[in-house]
Amino acid sequence: MSALAAANEVVTKALLRQVNVPGLDRPAALITLDNGFDHTKPNTFGPGGLTSLDEAITAALAANPAFVAVTGKPYVFCVGADLVSLPQIAGREQALEIGRLGHRVFARLKDSDVPTFAFVNGAAMGGGLELALHCHYRTLSGGAAALALPEVSLGLVPGWGGTQLLPNLIGIPAATQVVIQNPLMQNKMLRPRQAAEMGIADVLLEPADFLERSLEWAASVVRGEITVARPEVDRDMWDGVLFFARQMLDQRLHGAVPAANKALELLALAKEADFATGSAAEDEALADLVFSEELRSGLYAFDLVQRRAKRPVGAPDKGLAREVTKVGIVGAGLMASQLALLFARRLQVPVVMTDLDQARVDKGVGYVHAQIEKQVAKGRMDKGTAAKLYGLVSGSVDKGVFADADFVIEAVFEDLGVKKQVWAELEKIVSPEAVLATNTSSLSVTAMAADLEHPERVVGFHFFNPVAVLPLLEIVRGERTDDATLATAFAVGKQLRKSCVLVADAPAFVVNRLLTRFLGEIFTAVDAGTPLEVADSALDPLGLPMRPLALLQLVGPAVAHHVGGTLHAAFPDRFGLSDNLKRIAESGQPVMVDDEVNPEVAKLLVVGDTPLTAEQVRQGALDALAQEIRLMLDEGVVAEAQDIDLCMILGAGWPFHLGGVTPYLDRTGTSERVTGARFLPRGAASLPA
Repeated sequence: MSALAAANEVVTKALLRQVNVPGLDRPAALITLDNGFDHTKPNTFGPGGLTSLDEAITAALAANPAFVAVTGKPYVFCVGADLVSLPQIAGREQALEIGRLGHRVFARLKDSDVPTFAFVNGAAMGGGLELALHCHYRTLSGGAAALALPEVSLGLVPGWGGTQLLPNLIGIPAATQVVIQNPLMQNKMLRPRQAAEMGIADVLLEPADFLERSLEWAASVVRGEITVARPEVDRDMWDGVLFFARQMLDQRLHGAVPAANKALELLALAKEADFATGSAAEDEALADLVFSEELRSGLYAFDLVQRRAKRPVGAPDKGLAREVTKVGIVGAGLMASQLALLFARRLQVPVVMTDLDQARVDKGVGYVHAQIEKQVAKGRMDKGTAAKLYGLVSGSVDKGVFADADFVIEAVFEDLGVKKQVWAELEKIVSPEAVLATNTSSLSVTAMAADLEHPERVVGFHFFNPVAVLPLLEIVRGERTDDATLATAFAVGKQLRKSCVLVADAPAFVVNRLLTRFLGEIFTAVDAGTPLEVADSALDPLGLPMRPLALLQLVGPAVAHHVGGTLHAAFPDRFGLSDNLKRIAESGQPVMVDDEVNPEVAKLLVVGDTPLTAEQVRQGALDALAQEIRLMLDEGVVAEAQDIDLCMILGAGWPFHLGGVTPYLDRTGTSERVTGARFLPRGAASLPA
């Protein structure tokens, strides 16, 4: 393991110092985790980091301290295992060794006769949070940005005590949420207040003087002035909670994520097993999962989201970006209103919406104000911030309010003629340098700008619904979009905290093109006579976030039919027009009712007499995706297959265990069979040959 650490590991050192705390008769030992970089490269644990912590604990205890505390460098406690070195693990025994090493070192804090504290000053995920759980007491900063046990999303389980300690600390319902449910919900993080309310932390402290207050609080505990009371865990409900959790996993994932089922087994073990038995079971689970295809795809996806998304391929020099001091939004409907709130919150500049009449404008501004009020009511926004946002968002029926806007985005009806008319009007009002952004989901940015005097300042800025939740932003470069416009778009996207991917001006861009092809195959099967329920459930073995008909419900049949029409016009040989989809769209009927196919929708269908099996539907959809991705790469829609996967993960919620989409197509042999080659080199998102 030492050779592995030296070759691959950025070692997080455990730096020990003695701290005099008022009211104690001897110093406390404070261990600070620090890998020598700023917060953009968080602390992680590999063998070298664990060895450093082990040595620091030994030295700390040897000094007979009043207590031992572990904290992190600014903004970061520790985000867990060193994932970079995981693919380098050579064999099962080596995987067992690193699992046992983490357990042994962390257990020294759990088993210590000297009181131990975790001062969780910042991000604490995976093994970092597990380290904190081993300490006798935990303080938590209100500024900690990310708290989670995300391992299941990667294809692992919390392997350093998390599955055993957490349920016995906060109870099985909350532990199941943190260990399984949150990772499968796009890796949902806990907020500090939520973590404290669950009982993960014993006290929540302000970030400004967090370390000082933590030391004072710890001293009060040691002196007996503060007694930490923890409620008794209800064991009677343990089996029932896990039974329902297993049912939900089976319904949603159908065995596609082995790590989720393994985590359930470990949580079940935690009910009665002693800690040594539970730790050994975690070691065995870790050793099994390290050599799974799902983990390799998960690590690949994690790298895309954490690294590639932060350095968009093809983005111009950020120094070319223009300053944005005011934003204009054409439209005041739901999408436009969501955009107004997002721009105001993130850019902190005036945002003005326009629409055809005052009633629509008032409704849009009213929506924004209502959303702000909800945030205040939930304690997620203070009244001062709310008051500022109220003042930043306004509306008007006069497009003249855009005269001094630096960035104007339209969110009007998805019709090329309508959008061209909007830009023709606006070009006479805004300055020549103002960026004109379109939120089109499928139309040509180049065609939209063709008749303008300055087409070079038009750019695609495609958000995904719900705007506040989905992190992807497809930035579309038209044929004449210049670098300054593109750089400004990327700069604004970053300020909005979106992950931006540069895409060429091709019909429906990336996510909508692939999802439309995907849904098209489902409806081809339905049109042929395949029962709706069979076609809808055919993709279950992939463990997608939702079935096709639920996706259709979310997108809206009318929108799906419209985008399908755009793609049919561009590629009629691959994108057919389903009369059944048209009937559903025109009916206005909901596709789903109470999570079941609406029987009224089923009555609308006119079908053939050659039904397909679920396997045929599934393979047809996968084959279509492989073909379309190869064509998109050949066309240069994006730079590489990695960008396709990043878009599907962040814009469509496709899971990490698939690696987005191309690793799964490679893994199943679909890529080579359909297109003649893999999308990724063997070992990039899969086990080595």
